[in-house]
Amino acid sequence: MSMLSVGRPTRPEAADAQGQASLTGGRGLLQDEALIFELGGWDKTGVDLPEPEADASDLAGLTRDDVPLPGLSEPEAVRHYVRLSQKNHAIDLALYPLGSCTMKHNPRLNERMARLAGFSDIHPLQPQSTVQGALALMDGLAHWLKTLTGMPAVALPPKAGAHGELCGLLAIHAAHDAKGDSARRRVLVPTSAHGTNPATAAFVGYSVTEIAQTDDGRVDLADMAAKLGPDVAAIMVTNPNTCGLFERDIIEIARLAHEAGAYFYCDGANFNAIVGKVRPGDLGVDAMHINLHKTFSTPHGGGGPGAGPVVLSEALAPFAPAPWVVSGEGGFKLVEEPAGEAAQAFGRMSAFHGQMGMFVRAYAYMLSHGADGLRQVAEDAVLNANYVKARLQDLITPAFPEGPCMHEALFDDSWLEGTGVTTLDFAKAMIDEGFHPMTMYFPLVVHGAMLVEPTETESKAELDRFCEALRALATAAKAGEVDRFKGAPYLAPLRRLDETLAARKPKLAWRPEPTGVAPTPLAAE
Repeated sequence: MSMLSVGRPTRPEAADAQGQASLTGGRGLLQDEALIFELGGWDKTGVDLPEPEADASDLAGLTRDDVPLPGLSEPEAVRHYVRLSQKNHAIDLALYPLGSCTMKHNPRLNERMARLAGFSDIHPLQPQSTVQGALALMDGLAHWLKTLTGMPAVALPPKAGAHGELCGLLAIHAAHDAKGDSARRRVLVPTSAHGTNPATAAFVGYSVTEIAQTDDGRVDLADMAAKLGPDVAAIMVTNPNTCGLFERDIIEIARLAHEAGAYFYCDGANFNAIVGKVRPGDLGVDAMHINLHKTFSTPHGGGGPGAGPVVLSEALAPFAPAPWVVSGEGGFKLVEEPAGEAAQAFGRMSAFHGQMGMFVRAYAYMLSHGADGLRQVAEDAVLNANYVKARLQDLITPAFPEGPCMHEALFDDSWLEGTGVTTLDFAKAMIDEGFHPMTMYFPLVVHGAMLVEPTETESKAELDRFCEALRALATAAKAGEVDRFKGAPYLAPLRRLDETLAARKPKLAWRPEPTGVAPTPLAAE
């Protein structure tokens, strides 16, 4: 049996839950697969390279004698990664219920459009006259984003959510400085905010003040009003918020912030719940990032790709970062220099103009849905989340039982009291049932939180399959079947490790053994 260096054994055990043994570590048609560093081949190479004709004397000693990779043949390497891919959960396999992530189905039409040569093969340093089609698409995308949000300007370069937050706060920072109001160096953030909100504010140089939450999961207006002052630059609110609830007092939040001379930044991660239904500009929002990879498809598991354009109010539009697309008699061009209409731009967010593949996917999604289709996206997403809440609430306690939720259903762990089962145990047992766990222990304002976002792309039949699995697990937990949960997952390719020990003593790098035959993990102190 193979083991990680920390925690319990992770390879399949001698027998599964039904007592069936495997002699090879495989399970059915899924073969066991070691790490690439465990596959051997350290004494050979999979490629032949000629000796370099020139020496490396001009590299100031910055050379590497050996690249520590095993010498696998092409079929060995291909099989390794294909086997690993079979062990990953994906939206193409089943429901991906991660709350606050909007893991929706990605239409294959979008992928086909993104692979068109005129989009996928262009280079950011090409002359603008040769990429007129790409610039036209960016202009069209910007038009849709401004129309859907009711905002007059948009910055396309930010790469994803946190980068978009940085863009919005830098624009706010520049706007205050332009007015000579540089004493405003504090940002208000609710307790239920995404962790990137206070982190981004701190990165820009602001201090962060936390706003309390009411018992029904929304911003405490009285606490907010008490903490506003002449040093407050902005308030950052997610709406719908991370508890899956719409901020009923959103217009009053904006009014109070503006009355105090502050700007209103809205975290748009949950725009999928209101797209086509509500325009944030009508609510008093000054800046909001939009996760194209959430609202407009391309599920982003695995770290990318992403795109986080930021829409800006009239007050902040002059400070938008370059570049942006404009059209004229000669076609489309990029405004890149800090002069003329870009004289007050705070700078650049990145070297180039954003993530072209994401722009194409999002634009294809918008055009294929149309205005009425995007409105239905929000309606169906909210309907699906409320269906999940209704189907589970007699067994699994909703964190906020009164009234409907928005795009995600939030449960707490009070129903597990006395069972000996934790939120983590329950989530691991879901893997045995063929489902990726929901988001666990977030938001932090809810104890043992379980946050489920089904999105609009799941059918009633699939939601029923998911809910029946969770109901069966909840019934088993309440019946005292603790062993089913404490060792789970039993049927996955890999087993549960000791997460506490793994967090305290992670193995972050590999080094060859002194013999040079095989590597061993390097412990991080």
